[in-house]
Amino acid sequence: MSAHVNRQEQQEAFVLHTYPYRETSLLAEVFTRQFGRLTLLARGARRPRSEVRGVLRAFQPLHLSWYGSGEIKTLTKAEWLGGIVPPAGAVLMSAFYLNDLLLRFLPREDAHAALYDGYQSAVRRLSESENSKQRAALLRRFEITLLAELGYAMHLTHDSTIRKSAADDENMPVKAPLEKQRRYHYIFESGPLAAEGDQTFPGAPIVRGATLMALANDDYPDAHTVAEAQRLMAQVLGYFLENRRLPSRHIAQDLRQLKRLSRTVFDEKTEYE
Repeated sequence: MSAHVNRQEQQEAFVLHTYPYRETSLLAEVFTRQFGRLTLLARGARRPRSEVRGVLRAFQPLHLSWYGSGEIKTLTKAEWLGGIVPPAGAVLMSAFYLNDLLLRFLPREDAHAALYDGYQSAVRRLSESENSKQRAALLRRFEITLLAELGYAMHLTHDSTIRKSAADDENMPVKAPLEKQRRYHYIFESGPLAAEGDQTFPGAPIVRGATLMALANDDYPDAHTVAEAQRLMAQVLGYFLENRRLPSRHIAQDLRQLKRLSRTVFDEKTEYE
């Protein structure tokens, strides 16, 4: 039998991460439209004259070809398609965050074409974003899409409490639409539940109806809603990740702490000069 089994040609893909392998090769974690997340061995990719040395870059649309039937496939060709401005600065951290989510959540060889399209759109629009509010909205949309694709769709429009409808002769159960000014417990497995009296749900965040509706409509009217939506999504993702930390979030927190420390040191220096 030929060693070149299960050959695939020119498949749409993005590189999520690469790792050095032996002296001259790379292992590339890639996200493909048709086959999901794969690990590819790029033989000799670190050699100066390698044809794929400058091609296997994150956040760039590629056509990849490979063969193999095991967990690690062998890359045979990589072509850059272009069309997306490489992210930089704050945009780069946001883009790395998208990759972290895919690496942590996606099982290997589980195709999600709609998620692939959502990722491609998010990377492109992040590179074109003009401010942090736009970036935050793009990240929240991708998080919601990711959860829905993996079977954890969020409930963002109705209270999860089942009530009886007085107008219905058969008293069919109904769920009440969310109210902007009301506060809700967000139950990870079932959705929002109106915060009433002294009810407590350990571990369940409390969030305004306005913020849940903003997530549903992809529309964030103010900074408070942006911040509350980010906190809620971090808790929801943490729940399904069993509270394993994402590397990009860890790096972002370290950078914020360093910035605060630098500001404190500068202020102290100014005070004593």
